[in-house]
Amino acid sequence: MSHNDLVSDMLSRIRNANLVGFEKVYVPYTRINLSIVKILKQEGFIDSFEDNSDFISIKLKFKKGLKTKPYISFIRRVSKPGLRVYVNVNNIPKVLGGIGIAILSTSKGLMTNKLAKLKKLGGEVLFYIW
Repeated sequence: MSHNDLVSDMLSRIRNANLVGFEKVYVPYTRINLSIVKILKQEGFIDSFEDNSDFISIKLKFKKGLKTKPYISFIRRVSKPGLRVYVNVNNIPKVLGGIGIAILSTSKGLMTNKLAKLKKLGGEVLFYIW
């Protein structure tokens, strides 16, 4: 793992915690990770989070039922350090017919694909989640 791709690291930690059914996952504290976690909370993908200067503690969300299923069923990194993926406002992706979201890094900060479209902003597509 490269030290400069902390987003991929965080997404992998969330994915792995989901796979084994862990309720809590800890990720390194960075401004971008905190921004992403805030969006995930806002969009209902995680239960809650706490942050201090060293790490962010994320409480994952699970669907209750016969078999406890993670709320997040898919995360895919789109833009990587070796291959950046940028879109203009007309090419902002619709994820899973609008069920999922894409997180974009725009000139006005991180936001979902829906908000970026609303604000008429393009940017770097960081990842898809649903």
